[in-house]
Amino acid sequence: MTQSQISLFPPRTLDELMEEIDFLTKEIQELYCLDAIPWVIGYSGGKDSSAVLQLIWNAISQLPPEKRTKIIHVITTDTLVENPIVSAWVKNSLKQIKIAAEEQQMPIKPHLLTPEVDQSFWVGLIGKGYPSPRGKFRWCTGRLKIDPSNRFIRDVIRNCNETILVLGIRKAESVRRATGMKKLEAKRVRDRLSPNASLPNSLVYSPIEDWRTDEVWLYLMQWKNPWGYSNQDLFTMYRGATADNECPLVVDTSTPSCGNSRFGCWVCTMVDQDKSLSAMIQNDEEKEWLQPLLDIRKEIDPENDRTKRDFRRIYGKVELFERKAYDKNGKEVKGETEVINIPGPYTKYWREYWLKMVLEAQVKVRQNAPQEFNDITLITQEELSEIRRIWLEEKHEFDDSLPRIYREVTGETFRDNLGTGNTLLGIDEWSILEEICQDEMYLELMAKLLDTERQYYTKLKRVGIYNDLEKCFETSSRSKEEAMANAYEKRDLKKAAEDGNISVIEQLSWANFKFKNAAINQED
Repeated sequence: MTQSQISLFPPRTLDELMEEIDFLTKEIQELYCLDAIPWVIGYSGGKDSSAVLQLIWNAISQLPPEKRTKIIHVITTDTLVENPIVSAWVKNSLKQIKIAAEEQQMPIKPHLLTPEVDQSFWVGLIGKGYPSPRGKFRWCTGRLKIDPSNRFIRDVIRNCNETILVLGIRKAESVRRATGMKKLEAKRVRDRLSPNASLPNSLVYSPIEDWRTDEVWLYLMQWKNPWGYSNQDLFTMYRGATADNECPLVVDTSTPSCGNSRFGCWVCTMVDQDKSLSAMIQNDEEKEWLQPLLDIRKEIDPENDRTKRDFRRIYGKVELFERKAYDKNGKEVKGETEVINIPGPYTKYWREYWLKMVLEAQVKVRQNAPQEFNDITLITQEELSEIRRIWLEEKHEFDDSLPRIYREVTGETFRDNLGTGNTLLGIDEWSILEEICQDEMYLELMAKLLDTERQYYTKLKRVGIYNDLEKCFETSSRSKEEAMANAYEKRDLKKAAEDGNISVIEQLSWANFKFKNAAINQED
C-alpha cells in the first residue's frame, strides 16, 4: 500500500459518519456482551485513543446496568519524560475518567503505568551511561513504553487467561502501520479483531482502523466527551503543537491537518527535533518556560558523541568492528574498509554533566512555569537514588558525587536509603587519589580495587574477591593506547589462526588466550 493510497481513503459525509458510529456502537455492544474476556484500552490522551475510548464509553453506557459486568481497563504509560503539557493533560483526564465512571456506574478503571526505576531514561543515560538512543541502539522504547504496558496486560491474562486489547490504530497513520495491519488481517477471527503478535492469548480490536484524520476530529468535535473532558481543549493543544499554528478539519486531500502533531518524549533523539514542543514555545509566549527542555534535548544529541564516551564497552573490554572506509569529506572509498573500536558508555565527567543540567532545568522550570506546573519533576528522587547506587556500587565512583551536585544545584540535602555509610572513602580522599595517580586509567584501577575491597569488607565470607580483583586489572590496568593496541593484536592473531597462517606454537598461544577469555566470560 502506497502513501497516496492511504491518504485517499474515501471521505465520509457527516451522515455517513453517523451511520458508521451507529454500526460500531452495535458491534462494540455485541462484542462486549459475547463473553467474560476483560478489555484493556490503550489510552494516550491523543486524538485517536480519545476517539476510541469515547466510542467504547458511549456504546457501553447504552447497555442496562446489569449487563455492564465486564471490567474495561484504561491504561496509560507515563515514560517520565513525556511532554509536560501533554502529561498533565493525560493525568487530569485519568482522574476525571475515574470520577465519571463511578458516577455513571461504568465498569471502567483507569491505570497510570510507569517504567521500573532501573529501566527509566535517566537511569539508563546518566546512571549506566547508555549513549543517547539512535537507529542501531534504540534502547528506550521497550523499557519506557512497551514493557510497562505488557506487564499489565500479562497480569490480566494471568488472572483471566485472555484479554482483548482495544487500540486507536489507523491505516491512514503511515505506510508502515497500514502494511503491518494488513498482514494481521489474514489471521483475523472476525472483523477488526486481530491476533496480538507480541502477547499470546490476547486479541487486538481496532474500531477506527479505516478512519481518516479529519473524521477523527469531526467525531470528537461533534460528539460530547462522556467523561466530562473537553475535546475542544484537545484540539487546541494539537493546534498549538503545529508549526503554523493551524489545525483545520480536513475537507479534501489538499487541506493540511494537525494529525502530524506528534506528542512524545521530550528527550527523544530518534527524531531531528521535537517539533511539537518547539511549536508550543513558538506559538505561545506563556510556554517559554519549556525552553530548558529543548536545550537538554540538543545537548544529548547523539551526533558526534564519541568523544564523550569511554573507548571500552560497558563491561570494560575493547571491541572492534570493520566498516566501509570514508575519506575526510565523508565520501565512501570503494573497495576499502577500516577497523575502528566501538565506543562504550558516557564517561564520568559527562554523566555528572547531564545530571547537573537536568537538575538545573528542573529548578528553572519550577521557578518560571505557571502555578499548575510549579512542582514539575524532570527526574524523580527514586531515579536519583538508583543513579547514585549505580555510580557507587557498579562504577566504583566512591567520591559519591550525586549528593554534592544535588546540593550545589538545588541548595537542598539529598536523602535516600543509601545514607552515607556505604562509602569507604569520600570526596576529599578521591581528590587525594586523583593527585597521587595523575593518570586517568591508574586512578580508575585504584578506585575499583579499593571499592571492591570495601564491598567485601562487611561480608561474612569473602569468596570471589580474588576473581573480582582480577577483573579490575583486566579492564583498567592498561592505558587507552595499550588497550587499543592489544585489541588490534588479538584481532590479527585470531584472523591469522582462522586462516591457518600461524605456527603451531602461535596456535597454542592463541588457544591459551581463547581458553582464558572463555573462563573470564564464564565468570562474568
